[in-house]
Amino acid sequence: MSNLTKVVQQLKEERDQAQRKIEQLDEALKVLTGLGVRGTARRRGPAQASEKRRTMSAAARKRIAAGQRARWAKWKAAQRGK
Repeated sequence: MSNLTKVVQQLKEERDQAQRKIEQLDEALKVLTGLGVRGTARRRGPAQASEKRRTMSAAARKRIAAGQRARWAKWKAAQRGK
C-alpha cells in the first residue's frame, strides 16, 4: 500500500509541474501573439474601444513630409556622388 501512495504522490507532483509548464507556455504565447499585431488591432474590449486615436495637425504632417523629402534628397545626392 505504501508503494501505491508514493506512486500517487509522484503522479500528482508531475501533474502540478505540467500545469505550471502549460501556464508558462500560455504566457509566452500571449506575449508573442501580441508582438505580431500592429496598431489598434491588438486592442480589444470595451475599455480600449472607447479610446480615440490621436491625430496630427496639418502643420505637423507638413514638417514630417519636408523632413523625409530632405532625407531622400540627401541620400540621392550621396548615391549620385558614388
